[in-house]
Amino acid sequence: MSVDLVGFLGVVLVAYAVPGPDFLVVVRSAAEDPARGRAAALGAQAGLCVHMLAAAVGLSLIVTRSPVVYDAVKLLGALYLVCLGVRAVLAARRKAAGTGGPEGGLPPGATVDRTGDGRGRAGFSQGFFTNVFNPKAALFFISVLPQFVDGSGSTARQIFFLGTLDVLIGIVYWFALVTVAARLRTLLVRPKVRHRWELTTGWLFIAIGVGVAAAP
Repeated sequence: MSVDLVGFLGVVLVAYAVPGPDFLVVVRSAAEDPARGRAAALGAQAGLCVHMLAAAVGLSLIVTRSPVVYDAVKLLGALYLVCLGVRAVLAARRKAAGTGGPEGGLPPGATVDRTGDGRGRAGFSQGFFTNVFNPKAALFFISVLPQFVDGSGSTARQIFFLGTLDVLIGIVYWFALVTVAARLRTLLVRPKVRHRWELTTGWLFIAIGVGVAAAP
């Protein structure tokens, strides 16, 4: 098996460096709690594994070649992001009005559960569904990734190899980002800063969701 690893690594690094839905979910989760941020990162990479498996068996090709199926996946992803944003904005406004209680500033999807498992499940599910419902992730595996596959070998085997490499790189990248983003927690203890953070990230979720829905 011979693949263009240098070219592939360059494309992957650029793709991770460009902020998107996964980036916002991981940073927001990490600012709330580092463990939650790492869980969100693992969830996003688990979603990437779903796309990798789908591409290997040809399902992604079916999705992207069927306008109806593709649009359905895209709209589901957009709706999920908009819901996260609306929940964040409403939580921030409730807390500012003094009706949200001690949990009013929690990020969307968080629960009252203060245990590590509760935070981990919430973060993982957000990262996972945000990635799974992102049609651009599927497009990457069926349009970009094949450009680095050697036609003389097993396509599925090479997709698994490159996809696994992509996932591992992502885990390292996201965990490093979590470490940096976790430092925001020292700022978020200030009520005004936290309120603005909740509103800003909430509206960003909504904007990205609308952008995904409007994209051709």
